[in-house]
Amino acid sequence: MSLLAMGKAARDASFELAIAATARKNQALLAMADELELQQDVILAANAKDIEAGRASGLTDAMLDRLLLNESRLAGIVADVRKVVTLDDPVGAEIDSRVLENGMRLSRRRVPIGVIGVIYEARPNVTIDIAALCLKTGNASILRGGRETFHSNMALVQVIQAALAKSGLPAASVQYIESPDRALVSELLTMDQYVDMIIPRGGANLHRLCKDQSTIPVIIGGFGVSHLYVDESADLVRAIDVIDNAKVQRPSACNALDTLLLNEKIAAKIAPLLVARMNQQKVTLVAEPQAFALLQAAGANQLRQAGDEDFDTEWLSLTLGVKVVADVKAAIAHLQEHNACHSDAILTNDLRHAELFINGVGSAAVYVNASTRFTDGAQFGLGAEVAVSTQKLHARGPMGLTELTSYKWIGQADYLSRS
Repeated sequence: MSLLAMGKAARDASFELAIAATARKNQALLAMADELELQQDVILAANAKDIEAGRASGLTDAMLDRLLLNESRLAGIVADVRKVVTLDDPVGAEIDSRVLENGMRLSRRRVPIGVIGVIYEARPNVTIDIAALCLKTGNASILRGGRETFHSNMALVQVIQAALAKSGLPAASVQYIESPDRALVSELLTMDQYVDMIIPRGGANLHRLCKDQSTIPVIIGGFGVSHLYVDESADLVRAIDVIDNAKVQRPSACNALDTLLLNEKIAAKIAPLLVARMNQQKVTLVAEPQAFALLQAAGANQLRQAGDEDFDTEWLSLTLGVKVVADVKAAIAHLQEHNACHSDAILTNDLRHAELFINGVGSAAVYVNASTRFTDGAQFGLGAEVAVSTQKLHARGPMGLTELTSYKWIGQADYLSRS
């Protein structure tokens, strides 16, 4: 099937999905969860092929971690799908309503966006996340994963198609572009007669490509340097646990900690605690001169001087930038200069500093006394998420069900004519 034919089929499917009852959509989601469990061995075997090929081609450990599926991760995907079933269907909900002076009842009602095109890289779980959220919200989807996830995605697409067949929904509700030809990405980006929204999930280059070439609205997200600022009033002992979690819990995630900012009044005190924990976790520290001197004196095992681009780098690995700053305002200034748009945090016991940080940074998600690692749909109670948006229009942060809907105006009256 040509890409244009896929687009037309998706558009036709979207009309049927838009009027599908919630129960019917939930039936498809439950079938998808059951099929994931039933086909676990097939899925993991397919993923093992991708991992083997990835190692042979020289993929980094961070990329391999993003690519990996195992029993626990697959169980998490299944749980997310079932969570989506339990969530309220936003389609048809009224945002607000009022009666005008002429007697017309005017309301705004949530509706599906239509057809969503999603281009993503080495995360096979995205295939199921997107399919689940789009089905629940009555959107058709056209998916294009990376070549490094080919075998995994083929196995997962079979699960999706089986679920669609069991629920009687159109097969074109979820379609997957199997060819690795990059020209198809450019073609998809210009199919504005069929596709209503493009969501890229990957690195900065992918987002730049979509922004530059797309004739379709693009949701930007996923990439961003995540920061954590330790204020002078912070509990330094407890702060180390949060820093450890933000950096180490899953270093390849987009909301893992990239840059640690230390208030100059507590930098010398926290440096030995930080070094002891980062040495234990085998984290490489990349520091500007003032921080470098403190970390070196504290006995850091893996330490190097920061270069010009290091504080603009999303590490996606066991590497952490460290910088000493004068105060919370200096921390905010650093964030504003170095691509703080995703997930950023402050550790403080000063309410004024917390509010200043919240209001001063331009991030989609801001945390006070918490790890940056909570920015995803499951942790926010949204089930899975289709992306983490870092733009300022339509949607910000984890994109769950509501963010995959638009609205239409509904005017209801009694044979009313305009005077």
